[in-house]
Amino acid sequence: MNEKMNFTGEITAGAQHPDRRAEVAALLRSTLTPKPLKEQILSHHERDVAAAMELLDRRERDRLYGILDAGSLAGVLEYSGRPDEYIGELTIRKQVEVLSHLEAATAAEYLHQMGKEERNTLIELMDRDVREEILLLSSFDEEEIGSKMSTNYVSIPAGCSVRQAMRTLIAQAEEHDNISTIYAVGEDGILVGAIELKKLIIAREHTEIGAITMTSYPYVYANEQIDACVERIKDYSEDSIPVLDMENRLCGVLTSQEILQLADDAMGDDYAKLAGLSAEEDLLEPLRKSIGKRLPWLIVLLALGLVVSGVVSLFESVVAHLAIIVSFQSLILDMSGNVGTQSLAVTIRVLMDERVSGRQKRFLIWKEVRVGLVNGCILGLLSTAFVGAYLALFKGQPPLFSFSVSLCTGLSLLLSILLSSLSGTVIPMLFKRLKVDPAVASGPLITTVNDLIAVVSFYSLVWIFLIHLLHF
Repeated sequence: MNEKMNFTGEITAGAQHPDRRAEVAALLRSTLTPKPLKEQILSHHERDVAAAMELLDRRERDRLYGILDAGSLAGVLEYSGRPDEYIGELTIRKQVEVLSHLEAATAAEYLHQMGKEERNTLIELMDRDVREEILLLSSFDEEEIGSKMSTNYVSIPAGCSVRQAMRTLIAQAEEHDNISTIYAVGEDGILVGAIELKKLIIAREHTEIGAITMTSYPYVYANEQIDACVERIKDYSEDSIPVLDMENRLCGVLTSQEILQLADDAMGDDYAKLAGLSAEEDLLEPLRKSIGKRLPWLIVLLALGLVVSGVVSLFESVVAHLAIIVSFQSLILDMSGNVGTQSLAVTIRVLMDERVSGRQKRFLIWKEVRVGLVNGCILGLLSTAFVGAYLALFKGQPPLFSFSVSLCTGLSLLLSILLSSLSGTVIPMLFKRLKVDPAVASGPLITTVNDLIAVVSFYSLVWIFLIHLLHF
């Protein structure tokens, strides 16, 4: 029996989770006056209110904007997947107020998408402290880690006592709620170390703060490229990572939520590159932008495809003598492409670890060669048997001819699989050595390269084995 316990302790049959999103939408469509409506809206979680906004029309959203203060509305928009659209629906004054309550990085990202004149107008209307934070984050390129940092952190003097540190914490906690990790800085603002809130609470009040400060703590520089440092910091289980300027002064932090988002974005970009895209593609982005992401690689692959076609044309005389071998060309090409893509996926996963040594890379190459050799032998034997039987039984070819063609096909499959395993491993390693993202050695690129390997292997063996040795 499907039974649930309600809030009063009674068991109800078939109880289901309430649809909070629909509840909020119903409230905003009701005739409640502003005060009780605001109280009931704020009794729901901000995420549920943000989700409910997708069910509302513009008039109903305007009602929500009117009853919520800027701080509450900013909290709701932090959970929204469409904050840009909703902020754009606000009046100028309300936009300024909401942006001032949002995380500075979120506000800076929104302002970056606006026209210069409108952006400058909003920035000028903001308080000085908020304006300086946003201008600081906007000074970094969007690919630099500084553009993603938050100024929501607590710092204390490195030479103070625990008692003084607690007073500083209490004073700053009103504006900064990210207090689980506290940073100790020198008089010049240079980072000394980090302190866990728990250790600060249980320490004796006259203890010097240096006694509980972790001086070996991960950090990044604000001008570092995101791709270069996200792999280095994502495995740390810290609530935040300090961000330093070039003088080693603390200027912000990366929250754990932001680190996870950066790691997710990096994986999305790698997946896009494996699919032959120059960057991750968004569902709602303009057609021209989507074409721009796909077309460059397609042009490169077209050029490589023409090379493959040119190589095939060199074997016209082989095809003229034995037209039937064309039937098995796609078999060789498809299998070599599949094997190369498998090796590519394994290699890129290994190369994501910056600590992998040269010895481990050589071991990976040797392992992939052995895997390719064994798989090639097995698949080569199977294709030899099946192709020979097919030609003899269904095409009425003589047994000698049938199994000569099938043996040549099997040997070609073995050779192309072995070489494809090697190329799928070596090419991304070569890209990595050249300081190019190994994910650029994408699936379509490896497949095209392996097509070239397969074509040369197949037709060369046919020309040597079937025509020149057996004189078919």
